Amino acid sequence: MTPRFDTILITGAAGRLGTELRRGLAPVARTLRLADRAPVSNLQPNEQSLTFDLSDADAVSRAVEGVDAIVHFGGAPMERPWDDILNSSIIGSYNVYEAARKHRVPRIVYASSVHAIGYHRLEDQIDADAPHRPDSLYGLSKCFVEDLGRLYWDKFGVETAALRIFSSFPEPADRRMLWSWLSFDDCIRLVTAALTAPQVGFTVSFGISDNAVKAVDNRLAAHLGFHPQDNTEPFRSAVEARTPVPDPAAPAVQALGGWFVDLGHPDDEAAK
Repeated sequence: MTPRFDTILITGAAGRLGTELRRGLAPVARTLRLADRAPVSNLQPNEQSLTFDLSDADAVSRAVEGVDAIVHFGGAPMERPWDDILNSSIIGSYNVYEAARKHRVPRIVYASSVHAIGYHRLEDQIDADAPHRPDSLYGLSKCFVEDLGRLYWDKFGVETAALRIFSSFPEPADRRMLWSWLSFDDCIRLVTAALTAPQVGFTVSFGISDNAVKAVDNRLAAHLGFHPQDNTEPFRSAVEARTPVPDPAAPAVQALGGWFVDLGHPDDEAAK
């Protein structure tokens, strides 16, 4: 594959999905500029590494300068106390978008989450026009950045593909993941499609593999050209054998966000 980009910035490059994207996006760009608050190890010849916190606007600006696209997977990886969410995910993402505007980066691919719409139910069969229903402070931060992306497209012309990733792990770990799983390879396909689609504007796409149970309607993102190739059927019998049948009336079973709806306020937990 001939590289489509000279330099792509990946934030959160030391994380689980960031590590997979390093592998998957290597053919797409001549240089991958990797950013994380933790050092990135095992650098390849086509990789650069920067270590900083996304709340540092000057460091973010230096990282964004000269890149052709941003794959923004940085921020708090799960539910965290409010100060962590605010600084890492909300202020940090604002810094990314401001740097993109100032350095004229045309497109951002953002790792949003199912938790931005976590209180919708599986049987609702929502599409990307459904309203936000965050299930946590983590999900709330994803709503903020989606709206940030909408603003920066409408006002400043910075395109955003907001990818609402559900459950991206090496394989499904429980019964919920039999419908919510996104394989690593399909995650790479989704990000690659979002980077290379002719036109994105502001687009929300759901990140799920081609599983038998369809949790959402992804037709409004068809122009990205994402075609998942994996599904959970090879794992079904093993998952069902080792996990009990859940109570179908339980909120965590009914809601798209799963067990996140059962979480309390993280600041209460931190105070214990």
